Amino acid sequence: MPVTIDLSGSVAVVTGGTRGVGAGIARALLEAGAEVVTCARRAPEKPVEAAGRTARFLPVDLRDPAAVAGFFDRVRDDHGRLDVLVNNAGGTPFRMLDEGSAEQQARVLELNLVAPLTASLAAYEVMRHQPGGGTIIMIGSVSGTRPSPGSAAYGAAKAGLDNLARSMAVEWAPLVRVNTLVPGMVRTELSHLHYGDEDGIASVGRTVPLGRLAEPADIGDACVFLASDRAAYISGASLLVHGAGERPAFLDAATVNH
Repeated sequence: MPVTIDLSGSVAVVTGGTRGVGAGIARALLEAGAEVVTCARRAPEKPVEAAGRTARFLPVDLRDPAAVAGFFDRVRDDHGRLDVLVNNAGGTPFRMLDEGSAEQQARVLELNLVAPLTASLAAYEVMRHQPGGGTIIMIGSVSGTRPSPGSAAYGAAKAGLDNLARSMAVEWAPLVRVNTLVPGMVRTELSHLHYGDEDGIASVGRTVPLGRLAEPADIGDACVFLASDRAAYISGASLLVHGAGERPAFLDAATVNH
């Protein structure tokens, strides 16, 4: 018998939830029955919808602490509570370290590490005063656990985000659970910018042991699990959603037959 997760009655915020992985997370939460609020600096061309329901959008600059505090106050005032925060907003341009300034790298750290910290602090102020507390999910990256040439500051930020989540999980227990979801390569509407045409995307997918890139829905389903009571004893954890990662290069380079 299939096991379904029902998040009806809960309120979830997904930062950067208007496209790509964020939209996949928002759709999964909508399908599970949650009220979903997405946020970004600019409104999407069309709202995120799933299961006949629509995510609400509110604009906010996550790098502005006062604006972030005001945003979460509004969510609490309008919806009555906040049960789930998914810190998904982030990203980086491809830039080798010696091709950019320290200031440019610092902006990557600000978006991918400081902004999730700012949002988490504001969300915690809501969650700590309500029965049942809440849960915070950081969207990390495999870039945080392996060398990331061309996105070194991004990888460093994601490594820091995972450590930050573990500390939050200890400091804010037992009211608030905090975990990191660690995706590998995900197929989005921007994949062609990184991998080329459909043949290029398929070729990259074949380097993953499970044979394909993740879909945003794969990340969304994992978020629904971490947000639910099914994960009630999971906090301070890192959940890898990367299709078994990458096949070690030495296996293909070795000449010994097995």
